[in-house]
Amino acid sequence: MRRNATEWAWLEFAGQECPHAAPRVLALDRRRGMFAMEYLEPARYPVWKQLLLDGVVDPGVAASVAIVLARLHASTAAKEEIAARFATGRDFQALRLDPYLLEAARRNPDVSTVLRELAARTLATNLALTHGDVSPKNILVGPDGPVFLDPETAWYGDPAFDLAFCLNHLLLKCLARPQCSDAYLDCYAALRSHYLSDVAWERASDLERRAAHLLPALLLARVDGKSPVEYLTERDRPFVRKTACALIQGPPSQLSEIAGIWRKAISLRGPQ
Repeated sequence: MRRNATEWAWLEFAGQECPHAAPRVLALDRRRGMFAMEYLEPARYPVWKQLLLDGVVDPGVAASVAIVLARLHASTAAKEEIAARFATGRDFQALRLDPYLLEAARRNPDVSTVLRELAARTLATNLALTHGDVSPKNILVGPDGPVFLDPETAWYGDPAFDLAFCLNHLLLKCLARPQCSDAYLDCYAALRSHYLSDVAWERASDLERRAAHLLPALLLARVDGKSPVEYLTERDRPFVRKTACALIQGPPSQLSEIAGIWRKAISLRGPQ
């Protein structure tokens, strides 16, 4: 019920702050832990993940996602009332840090210390309201811009997590559809640049550094965490693990550097 209430609260806030960025919430039954929201026709609101996997790759969509995400983060930065309303660190720990970073740490002793420290720093960073699951599967591409879904992991924490979480999926799509890898990396660049250009609540370089440290950890988590990506093959997983562990042990401070390393690693890997 608590997670249901968090999801309702995030959707309500996002809809007020950025009209069209979330489905309209219609009714809430706190006692039963249920709420109703508007139905969005799939033909008009396709899922971004499916478009990406179908080869419909538009950097403009990534830019629009970045702009809305940065606006939501900016509007909640240093807001004590929002921090109190979304003091859901315990749920974020249980739903994100433990099954992702800490499970990857348990399975990869060589980087376990780094991952545990990263998880602790992330949990202790409380700067703005984050969605917690900014994945293309939770974003609809609507006629008025992106629509964000499923914010049950919303938490007043580190906005760098949302940025890294989404960028991670764009890197992994390069393995699912190698013929589109350049286009996915164009989306990555658009998302990064448009988001960072709108960061005003802290130094953009500080946020980028945190995101760059989180990103390889999230890459590893999608092969060795409790929620592995379903479209990766047996050949893909060791490649992701090796690349991610090297980045975890020597993390860049800029997200563009990670994209360059990923592009080079894919080219050296050769065809499927």
